[in-house]
Amino acid sequence: MNSIERRNERYKRRKAAREKKKQLNDEQHGNYEQVFTFDHLYKSYKKCCSGVGWKSSTQRYKTNALYNVVDTYNALMACTYKSRGFYEFDIVERGKPRHIQSVHISERVVQRCLCDYSLVPTFSRSFIYDNGACMKNKGIDFAIHRITCHLRRFYREYKDDGYVLLFDFSKYFDNIQHQPLIEIVKDRYSDERMQNLIIAFITAFGEKGLGLGSQISQISALMFPNALDHFIKEKLRIKYYGRYMDDGYLIHHDKAYLVECRKRIIELCHSLGIVMNVKKTQIVKLSRGFTFLKTKFSYSSTGRIIKKPARKGITGMRRKLKKFRRWVDEGRMTFDDVNTSYQSWRGHLKKCNSYRTLKRMDKLFKKLFKEELSNERTGNSP
Repeated sequence: MNSIERRNERYKRRKAAREKKKQLNDEQHGNYEQVFTFDHLYKSYKKCCSGVGWKSSTQRYKTNALYNVVDTYNALMACTYKSRGFYEFDIVERGKPRHIQSVHISERVVQRCLCDYSLVPTFSRSFIYDNGACMKNKGIDFAIHRITCHLRRFYREYKDDGYVLLFDFSKYFDNIQHQPLIEIVKDRYSDERMQNLIIAFITAFGEKGLGLGSQISQISALMFPNALDHFIKEKLRIKYYGRYMDDGYLIHHDKAYLVECRKRIIELCHSLGIVMNVKKTQIVKLSRGFTFLKTKFSYSSTGRIIKKPARKGITGMRRKLKKFRRWVDEGRMTFDDVNTSYQSWRGHLKKCNSYRTLKRMDKLFKKLFKEELSNERTGNSP
């Protein structure tokens, strides 16, 4: 047997192993009856109610929970289940207006069951490790930990003599094309009932784009640029790469190669229907420091990774505390809510190198809410 024959045999074995894994996944997570069992739907209902029991819609659903779950189960088995539409409203998050399309709790139960017992196990098999959003044991802290790890390893090889390519997708959820997603679904699932249900959830948002407020949207948004992740890792051979939803980074010692990478990434994104944010897609020298996920990263003279909160976030919190002071005086907000919000923000800041910033912010907080903090210590009501 010559080398070409041995290569062909290895390819056949790998292909057979992949087909076996796909068949096993179809049996476990692609079978319609096995995914939408009454037990799975009931567990999904309990998870959906966790933390939102104060909502009137949740309370109404819980009143006749068994009947509602059975009714959903029967509709799914008869393939007559239909979406009840969206609760639509607008919010402003960090100065950005966002249109939310929230689903009814009865649909959240179905989506939760579909995601937990089918979509996540099926799609996550192909995710790279450094895809850090919306998965169990992952999130912003995971993404920051991974970029810190990458910077530390890079320093051992090249010191701070390198560059980072930062990229960002423009209006990511709004511009996601449905057809590529539908093709992925049809490739991963052989059961037509599973295909039809998933496609119905995707196309419910219109001709293109995915709405905020739906679990299907989160998983689909993770899967959509998966081809880009593998292209960067496997074709461009970028060792230090990571992505958190629509933000990503590539670390390399050669600036000219990163310029070429940027060109090829933009070409691939164009073919996928992903719109790149040209202003935020830039190459930065590592010795100057850079900002990723609202955190500024830089090297010390000894190679230690310094993480500082972005100035914009600190300024925003100072303004927010002053606004909270007015709202407490007007009776629009309680001090307990203010304290909860501030302590949550403070807990995130403690993970950065921000000792002096925390001291200044604590001083401002105590100055604005001196009376409430005094009453809290003495046990008197405000």
